[in-house]
Amino acid sequence: MSRRFLSRLGSLAAVTLLCTACAANRGPAPLYMWDTFPTQQYRALLREGASPEEQLQALQVHAEKAKAANAALPPGFRAHLGMLHLNLGNAAEARNQWEAEKAAFPESAPFMDSLLKKLTATEKTLKSEKPA
Repeated sequence: MSRRFLSRLGSLAAVTLLCTACAANRGPAPLYMWDTFPTQQYRALLREGASPEEQLQALQVHAEKAKAANAALPPGFRAHLGMLHLNLGNAAEARNQWEAEKAAFPESAPFMDSLLKKLTATEKTLKSEKPA
């Protein structure tokens, strides 16, 4: 074999080794499983795209995938689920989701507490307006 061929073969091996090493070191895993949540949330806030029922179903699939992968749900995920449940008339599940968001992300407590307070006030108003 010629020296030129061996030189090129050695260069090729070095490049392959370097690429393999770089591919193996991709850094730390992400903290949260974001998946399509940011896009879903953005479209929901613009009132575009899927219905609340379809959004809820997609987010539930996302939550199941995260659980199966032992990955954490991102900040705001449970709060958004709560909003969807409230829009669909399920105040009790909205409360559960907002409490879960507050537990998972204590820094969200002031906002979650304000939502819970408004929900409680609305529920009290609705109960007092019911005919006896």
